[in-house]
Amino acid sequence: MKKVLVVEDEASIRSFISLNVKRAGYQVLEASSGEEAIDVLKYQSPVFALIDIMLPGMDGFELCKHIKILSPSTGIIALTAKSQEEDKIKGLQQGADDYLTKPFSPKELIARMEAILRRLPSIQVEQLLHSGPFILDITKQRLLSDGRQISLTPTEFGILKCLIVHSPNPLSRDEILDKVWGDHYIGDIKVVDVNIRRLRKKIEPTPSSPAYIQTYWGTGYVWIGEQG
Repeated sequence: MKKVLVVEDEASIRSFISLNVKRAGYQVLEASSGEEAIDVLKYQSPVFALIDIMLPGMDGFELCKHIKILSPSTGIIALTAKSQEEDKIKGLQQGADDYLTKPFSPKELIARMEAILRRLPSIQVEQLLHSGPFILDITKQRLLSDGRQISLTPTEFGILKCLIVHSPNPLSRDEILDKVWGDHYIGDIKVVDVNIRRLRKKIEPTPSSPAYIQTYWGTGYVWIGEQG
């Protein structure tokens, strides 16, 4: 049974989230603070972490960074009572795959989780995509560059796979959103640009002048694997 870590300092909200996640068929791990969540992650590898941004002590933004170190493949959904765009962008920049603004419905939460789950790798058949100096290991959900592993979030991995598979054809932001987040995603399309910036920082020799993930002006992005 897949494990989900729920990090929320308010006991009533934590119980409400945990109950609905259990009803969806997941095993729930709970933490009331960022520090407690880190202790859990030392011994557990949940498939998701649902994180309240406004935690006491270590806030959710800082916890996102720790999760990406302790459990890089864990998908993160940031839960926040704030609706300001800068908080959403900051959460994504710190490693969150998606966000939900409170109050939210249990159905929407589970739908967002399932969208991330679809981006996780299949464990049945080994698949490798080769492009330039990169090898994208679909089975193990990892990226290798000249033999060196580059840590990616599930969302970053999904975007990169999408771009490589469709290369040399460009994909619009809407197409990337549909293919990676799912047809029913209702969040901000800027989530695509935030993840592209994160990807460029990880794989581009010069992120400000990208060689591999190039902007297709007026449309979206295109993957250029072979450099001339």
